[in-house]
Amino acid sequence: MFITAVIAVIAAYLIGSINFAVIFSSLFLKKDVRKMGSGNAGTTNVMRNAGFLPGALTFIFDALKGFAAVYIGKLIFDYIHTSAASAWSQPIYGAYVCGLACMLGHIFPIFFQFKGGKGVATSVGIFSLCSPIAIVLGLCVFAVSTIVSRIVSFSSLLATVTVVILSIVFHDESALLWPQAMFSIIMGIMVFVKHKDNIKRLIEGNENKIGGKKNG
Repeated sequence: MFITAVIAVIAAYLIGSINFAVIFSSLFLKKDVRKMGSGNAGTTNVMRNAGFLPGALTFIFDALKGFAAVYIGKLIFDYIHTSAASAWSQPIYGAYVCGLACMLGHIFPIFFQFKGGKGVATSVGIFSLCSPIAIVLGLCVFAVSTIVSRIVSFSSLLATVTVVILSIVFHDESALLWPQAMFSIIMGIMVFVKHKDNIKRLIEGNENKIGGKKNG
């Protein structure tokens, strides 16, 4: 059973390593998005440099890979739990473990020289299964914040905090809270660490705004 769980985690990492920002920027522009704009392999940079359609496709497929990884983890751990009935084989733990593995794959993709994105779109797919209420409300916060501030990075960080907190509040009550909270917080920290340059520009007051002058 342990080997099965390990295989699921490895599969989740490999799924996460499929970087759709690089794939779609290459398809539409014949260029690597990591060598353009901010250099980030994510939705916003693709949208700014390649247009709406490649950016939208990047977001959708990055979210889908997060969903797929978590679904596999939940399915595998459900099978293990049914067979072994261990307290540590709860399906929600498998969902979070594989979600974290997918996030690591997205940020450090083995297929793309370990240089990936920031994990925001992928986390949408991850939390859509781990904590649906949290992600729905988080997306609402992101939308309102983006309309008001016109700053995608700020809205992403605000939504991340919202999702992490609400995923803890609305945790799966069939399993212990602290493992779920731990994985959720770790993924939130990863998003913040990847946004360190954005946070610096936010503090300095010169972060990119939608429709405004681009910085970095």
